[in-house]
Amino acid sequence: MVTRMQGWLPRLVLAPSFALILMFVYGFIVWTAVLSLSKSRLLPVYQWAGFDAYERLFSQPNWWMALKNLAVFGSIYIVVCIVIGLALAILLDQKIRIEGVLRPIYLYPMALSFVVTGTAWKWFLNPGMGFQNTVRGWGWEGFTFDWLVRPEMAIYTVAIAGIWQASGFVMAMFLAGLRGIDGEMLKAATVDGASTPTIYRRIVIPLLRPAFLSAVIVLAHMAIKSYDLVIALTGGGPGNATELPSTFMYSYTFTRSQMAVGSASAMIMLMGIAAIMVPYLYSELREERR
Repeated sequence: MVTRMQGWLPRLVLAPSFALILMFVYGFIVWTAVLSLSKSRLLPVYQWAGFDAYERLFSQPNWWMALKNLAVFGSIYIVVCIVIGLALAILLDQKIRIEGVLRPIYLYPMALSFVVTGTAWKWFLNPGMGFQNTVRGWGWEGFTFDWLVRPEMAIYTVAIAGIWQASGFVMAMFLAGLRGIDGEMLKAATVDGASTPTIYRRIVIPLLRPAFLSAVIVLAHMAIKSYDLVIALTGGGPGNATELPSTFMYSYTFTRSQMAVGSASAMIMLMGIAAIMVPYLYSELREERR
């Protein structure tokens, strides 16, 4: 009897959390899928409309602009974060004296919310009061850095703010991977005459493959769902120059009375995340079984 109770106790403790997750995560995913196939506009209406909302979604120029911006933002965000994070991790792995000071400094931006990051960078990049105004105050009157208000460059300001916030987190992932590499292997390579660049290229970086995969997964997920950063930094503008699928979804669902179209865009975003997560989880589970 006691043994049976001990076996059921963890299940009873976890049951409320499991029920809440089942309802408020997966339940709302199913509800969103139902709405995307309905005629909902201002309020939910459970009248079957088939894939009409998806057809209207892909006929919207704003949606294609959002996808284009996501491709630009996501590619820059992921690549630059990985490059900077790896470089910082290699730097800290040299056992420098001030590692204990630098590590919290690099990680600090990740402790901030995206709203705080977006607001801070909005002030910094504002041509009238930020970086441009400061440099001109130093005497360089011809200096111009007005990317925030230029439609063709505004999406890059979103990437800059995102990279500043996430690079330290990526650095921590790579640093953990570097600290897990067998030092004897590196010493043996050094004794055999391998140069430092060769050691990193042939041994260290291939061994960091799990860290690279994890970084890409996390960063891609953050890029797809970036909403608060864009809203705080640019508000989706100028015009729709920094529109992303997340801002498109919110706009069409709650301000343009197109709930079915907004739900369809949310399902497309979910499919994008699933296309990244499912192969990753499959490969991880397959390696564990070996």
